[in-house]
Amino acid sequence: MKNSEIHAVHSHYRRPQRKKTPLWKKLFMALVVIMVICVAGAGAGFLLSITGTLPDVSQTLSPAASSQIYDCKGRLITTVHAEQNRLPVKLSETPKELQNAFIAAEDIRFYKHHGIDPIGIARAVVSNIRHRDATGQGGSTITQQLARNAFLTQEQTLKRKLLEAVLAVEIENKYTKAEILEMYMNQIYFGQGAYGVQTASHVYFGKDVKDLNLAQCAMLAGLPNSPNYYSPFHNLQAAKYRQGVVLDQMAKYGYITQEQADEAKAQDLGLVKPGSNQDNNKVASYFVNYVVQQVSDKYDSSAIYKEGLKIYTTLDLDMQKDAENAVNKDLPKGTKNAKGITQPQGALLAIETKTGDVKAMVGGRGEDQFNRATQMYRQPGSAFKPFTYVTALEKGMSPNMMLDNSAVSFAGGWSPKNYGHTTGGPVTMTEALVKSMNIPTINLANKVGMSNVIKTAEKCGITSLVDSGKYSDNNLSASIGGLSKGVSLWDMAQAYSVFANNGQLIKPRVILKIEDRNGNILEDHTGESDAEQVLDANAVARLNVMLQQAVMRGTGRNAYFGRPLAGKTGTTNGAHDAWFVGYTPNMVTAVWIGDDTSTNAGYTGGTIPAAIFRDFMSQATASQSASSFNIPASIQGELAKAQNEAKAADQQAQGDEAVPDQDTSTTETNTQDSGKNSQSRNSQNRSSQDKSDSGKKHNSSQDQARRSAAKAGKNILDQVAGQ
Repeated sequence: MKNSEIHAVHSHYRRPQRKKTPLWKKLFMALVVIMVICVAGAGAGFLLSITGTLPDVSQTLSPAASSQIYDCKGRLITTVHAEQNRLPVKLSETPKELQNAFIAAEDIRFYKHHGIDPIGIARAVVSNIRHRDATGQGGSTITQQLARNAFLTQEQTLKRKLLEAVLAVEIENKYTKAEILEMYMNQIYFGQGAYGVQTASHVYFGKDVKDLNLAQCAMLAGLPNSPNYYSPFHNLQAAKYRQGVVLDQMAKYGYITQEQADEAKAQDLGLVKPGSNQDNNKVASYFVNYVVQQVSDKYDSSAIYKEGLKIYTTLDLDMQKDAENAVNKDLPKGTKNAKGITQPQGALLAIETKTGDVKAMVGGRGEDQFNRATQMYRQPGSAFKPFTYVTALEKGMSPNMMLDNSAVSFAGGWSPKNYGHTTGGPVTMTEALVKSMNIPTINLANKVGMSNVIKTAEKCGITSLVDSGKYSDNNLSASIGGLSKGVSLWDMAQAYSVFANNGQLIKPRVILKIEDRNGNILEDHTGESDAEQVLDANAVARLNVMLQQAVMRGTGRNAYFGRPLAGKTGTTNGAHDAWFVGYTPNMVTAVWIGDDTSTNAGYTGGTIPAAIFRDFMSQATASQSASSFNIPASIQGELAKAQNEAKAADQQAQGDEAVPDQDTSTTETNTQDSGKNSQSRNSQNRSSQDKSDSGKKHNSSQDQARRSAAKAGKNILDQVAGQ
């Protein structure tokens, strides 16, 4: 159907008429503008005298551009913008058909005039008189529209028309036609919050502008005439009518044949569902906010919103989705608090050990912007114990060394207790850690010195410890996780990565590279990460064997997923906070759950946190080959003694349905008991226990994981000793 036929049948699809301007005023404005063209130099000087300084078109024609954040595989995570969502694109990356569509619809004499087209103005006036609506081609040139959109308002006044004309001439003096057309297509508004052809192409068709066909090009070129009215999301028939106008204009001026125009009119537009173009704005939201904050802190707050940065990050979208699925699946349904936030909350952070690359980050249920993976500080419970044990191992103590497990009281009346208030004869260092015993751990910390334990934790990346003053963490209760300020999930993941890295600290990173809108590299961190040896490699190797057993036959059995794995549970007094921090040789993942207000969430580290870890890691590592921890030959022989004791402990535990999570041994703060010594102040037997079976239902996958872990645990020391 030709444009004339469409005009006759579908005239009611034309955009609503503005209040009519008298014919004499239109003619007068046209004549004035034409006069300005004839005396451009003198006209400009006169205009300056009555309007003030004109904008500098050589400095201010670069519009605000959206920034894009990508994952480690180059996949777009999201687009970040302020008021205007714009993705600039080079003219060479736009289809020639789109360029021709704009010229045919908006300014057929674009390549012949010098910013203002007297012939076009006259034709527009005649068209307005004849049809009472210029649905085809307006009087303003593309250059005038660029000047208006970049510098002026849309008000219909003589002053604005004069400014527009002068600025158009200035733009033509400073830029080529190709540059002007490129700036125009990146500047104009297409409705649905989209500025520029690239963003509009994503919004309406879900693809880059370079991939548009003729029908889609004509649709886009018709939108600036009235972006909201002609939006195919609002009124498809009106949009098709406007598309037909553009296609007929292209045929009229020889850019395409009429047959091509008719074929394009009949072609399906391939529109996407409204809103589906919003990338993955709900995926990795906490990670995106963290990256935005990092970039804003380094540059300025407007850089990421207006400068069109391309930010390449360490995140793996596949792992991120696995992490979010695991957290959402395993967290209990919970209840809303007074602020409308569901409790308990959960958080997860996964780091590639050899690079420090953050691969997944979950900061909560997604109901708020508080990032519990980076902003939250909570008590770690027994997840802090490995720092005590690795300190002892660095001092030359053996995993087979016997520790006192009898009842003991310290100055101030503090009498720490194990899970279930049990005591007994001496146990090996290995058994004390595997079974998360409090009394032997405290005795070990007393032997090596708490100040040394604190130094070890700080070397591994724990940044929130208080090493002096009234509420110093330099007290024995800190050895089992009773800290003044608590720790962050970020720091715990970083610290445990030292164990996976044979004692080397590689600081976590989230940004690999940043480019500006022109492709210039602002930052490049894609090279090898800096590593610092902070712990003795042999001591770490011994600790890894101990923490492998903590998973295979200790409190962390629910985390096992069939690969070499080490880790530690943590649960605080009253089960306020529950942790599992675990690692393979290639990846460390820290998981926390609890109530934001530190009320009783009622879960232990060996239950839901371990299950979240297992469900995430089993998916995240599925495509990776399994690898074993590096156990130097020099220490393999010393494991034989621990082997027999571990087997005996396993045989004793075989009759139990589950190993209780005995790691509940920490204090939350030491700010209220200022009259007691630091040990009494920090700990008053911070222990809690697993909920009864009636209170917690374990699904078949959890039971299967426990059985599998127990079976593998019987052979772990045999395998290690035989390496």
